[in-house]
Amino acid sequence: MISVVARVPLAARAVPYLPLGLIAALGASLAYVVRLPCRTGGWNDQVTTYTNFCYTDIYPLFFDRGLSTQNPYFAQVPFDKQVEYPVVLGEVMQVISWVVRWVEDDVVGQAVKFYDLTVVLLGACLVIGVLLMAAVAGPTRRWDALWYAISPAVVLAAYINWDLVAGALSMGMLLAWARQRQVLAGVLLGLAIATKFYPLMFAGALFLLTVRTAKWRPFLVTMGSAAGAWLVVNLPFMLLAWEGWRRFYVFSAERGVDWGSPWLFFQTKGWHILGDTDVSTLGMVSLALMCAGIAVLAVAAPRRPRLAQLCFLALAAFMMTNKVWSPQFVLWLVPFAVLARPNWKPLALWQLAELWYFAAIWLYLLAQPPLDRDDLGIGDDTYFTAVWGRIITIAIMMAFVVRDILRPEKDVVRQADLDDQTGGVFAGAPDRFTLATVLR
Repeated sequence: MISVVARVPLAARAVPYLPLGLIAALGASLAYVVRLPCRTGGWNDQVTTYTNFCYTDIYPLFFDRGLSTQNPYFAQVPFDKQVEYPVVLGEVMQVISWVVRWVEDDVVGQAVKFYDLTVVLLGACLVIGVLLMAAVAGPTRRWDALWYAISPAVVLAAYINWDLVAGALSMGMLLAWARQRQVLAGVLLGLAIATKFYPLMFAGALFLLTVRTAKWRPFLVTMGSAAGAWLVVNLPFMLLAWEGWRRFYVFSAERGVDWGSPWLFFQTKGWHILGDTDVSTLGMVSLALMCAGIAVLAVAAPRRPRLAQLCFLALAAFMMTNKVWSPQFVLWLVPFAVLARPNWKPLALWQLAELWYFAAIWLYLLAQPPLDRDDLGIGDDTYFTAVWGRIITIAIMMAFVVRDILRPEKDVVRQADLDDQTGGVFAGAPDRFTLATVLR
């Protein structure tokens, strides 16, 4: 007897995602509205920009990086004026600048259109990222993607920079891995790393689960595809525009401590060791220690951790030890935090901390040189409450995820009769290496 399984039409399968897509589009629209005070002329006054909480990198970089006249990486500008982003973002900026130069003659009009078209792209990336996240979460937890679609912190940070492009690629990578399409997962991971550097942390999460399950072939195929995709998009610029291409890597290595980083607190307060040691060394050592702890956790847990849990822990560790922690970095963490532990209470607490930081950074900058508007801004101590608010609330979420890994019965995702909705080849795989087997 032959059984026939009817395939559900694509349109019917898409119906559950339609409300999420519409809500994400609403979130993207609200993010545009938030920046209307700047969009209508406020960009030309730094005080107005900060008091209206509508700052974005998109508009000023059109002028400051020579996009109004030249191509990124090939521009004949001083080294410190080269585009300081990996090549995928540089080429996104390039294509949009070509379009606006073609349709608009006035340079100010070009900059406004550059912002508008970039926002259209970023809004589309938000919608795509939300839909991909919903697909990753699966039918039992699809609505968790609302946190990414319309949470206040996402709306406020959406158009500060180009981070939503990397977010869509990262969610695509996660879905491809979950569907066991390792080549596609690797290509998307390589492109994500060539867009923003933080997705590199996800390779470590895949490696740890590979060590535990011995699923080496899928891992190596994915990493090979990622390396190949990264090389394909980077190699032309490495060969033809070396100085412009290396600007991102030199800038990342030489950049000092900056806004949002806990190291700024230690330097400002003059702490011994934490405040006077080279911040690059401090960051690398502290990140290495946290990653070592995550590695031990991954092989010591009584049950294999879920991929999203390890991705969240690795990414949070990267952010907490970084030299800079910009307001838009919240966009990196939201989808992974929700997939790791979709419990609304710690998520809501963290979002409140992010909202406070979003307000605090602009108020703090008002009181800093060259503006020195103490009547409008806030001082060091008030600002650092916001810095530590983010750190503490994320640490709380990390602690809950660690608890869920050590006590899998507490994991709300696995209580829905799931092993790992993002696991791909790891889902249901038996352990081949754990700390217990070594200590036996």
